[in-house]
Amino acid sequence: MPQHAKILAVDDEPELTDLMHFHLRRAGHQVTTAANGWEAIDCVKKDKPDIILLDLMLPDLDGFGVCEILRRDPLTATIPIIIVSAWASPDSRNLGLELGALDYITKPFSPHELVERVNRYVQARAS
Repeated sequence: MPQHAKILAVDDEPELTDLMHFHLRRAGHQVTTAANGWEAIDCVKKDKPDIILLDLMLPDLDGFGVCEILRRDPLTATIPIIIVSAWASPDSRNLGLELGALDYITKPFSPHELVERVNRYVQARAS
């Protein structure tokens, strides 16, 4: 049985955050959402989620910038970040991972796969 986690889903497309929210809540996780990079950083500092699901194409501060800011802050540096992005190029994947993301899921994604990956990281952190 997987542990339950506080998850922050960051995407400027409400349909996608609604989809993530629905499936992750159904799996027993607590989910909050943010629609842009600066809102995400505020949410992380206030609520300190267990995992962040982060889009790269955000309207103000892109996901790369969010990653970089969170990794530089000792209070948020160890929070796992899973990038969920339509950018499928090896360059964007490599840059995301170099900036400290733990994993990279390409849109469109399978909700089942998203939940499975989140559960795997939640279980690994609990061990």
